[in-house]
Amino acid sequence: MTDELWRGEYPFQSNFLELDEGNRLHYVDEGSGSPVLMVHGNPTWSFYYRHLVQSLQDRYRAIAVDHVGCGLSSKPQRYPYTLTQHIQNLTLLVEHLELDGVHLVVHDWGGPIGLGMAAKCPEKIRSLTILNTGAFPPLYIPWRIFALRFPWLGSLAIRRFNLFAGPATRMTMNRNKLSGIAKAGLLAPYKGYANRVAIDAFVKDIPFSKSHHVYHELAQIEKNLGHLADKPVQLIWGMQDWCFSPTCLSKFQELFPAANVLKIADAGHYVLEDAKEDVLASISTFLDTTATSVSMANGE
Repeated sequence: MTDELWRGEYPFQSNFLELDEGNRLHYVDEGSGSPVLMVHGNPTWSFYYRHLVQSLQDRYRAIAVDHVGCGLSSKPQRYPYTLTQHIQNLTLLVEHLELDGVHLVVHDWGGPIGLGMAAKCPEKIRSLTILNTGAFPPLYIPWRIFALRFPWLGSLAIRRFNLFAGPATRMTMNRNKLSGIAKAGLLAPYKGYANRVAIDAFVKDIPFSKSHHVYHELAQIEKNLGHLADKPVQLIWGMQDWCFSPTCLSKFQELFPAANVLKIADAGHYVLEDAKEDVLASISTFLDTTATSVSMANGE
């Protein structure tokens, strides 16, 4: 499928933040108003949020970032593809754009990255929308992930044979199948061995034990979520997700007991693709309600 077809669903101007050593962080920045910052996971990119950007840009500033190694950002072969570095890059973007009163939307690896950033600067955050993710040490490891961690064989499978991003377009859906255009768009930046470097690195960064360095980073992020306890929170969950199962939702409900919760019984991990209309409507209502509450509290 040609680029022109999927780009029809992604009609946004590209923007770049210059990072160290010539690397560039890509993001879209559409509309005006209170900023809504969307943080993707693995193996997606800002294309995952295309419908949300379009649904909000008439009254919000809709921003969707591509992590280094993902989407239209630089894909250096030698780079510290770590949770800490991704959080730092996102923080730099927030500072560069001088964002305040941020409505944060996160999914998959975007959870620990986005919430890790937010917990460090809670004064910049207005609300949280959390989609099928985790921001704490893994409660379990799915066998399909475990299988991709065998030394050198896992990297070969992910990078040479595309056995992560490719199957993800099928395994993450339940109610519906991805359209050909959506599948082409999600996979477009990850053609070839070199372009899958970050996908492999994200898989390697999943801690299988307490001895893994990321385990302790996730434990600290979980601890720091208390800094966000006073923020309005919405949890939207595809209940047929085998990766971030309803067990993860229950954990977030413990951490944010006052959160609004939308359980979509027949949706999978790519919940924004699988139950698009439900998710878009819920996020729109939540953001508008939050904005109204803030205005009333400020006497506006």
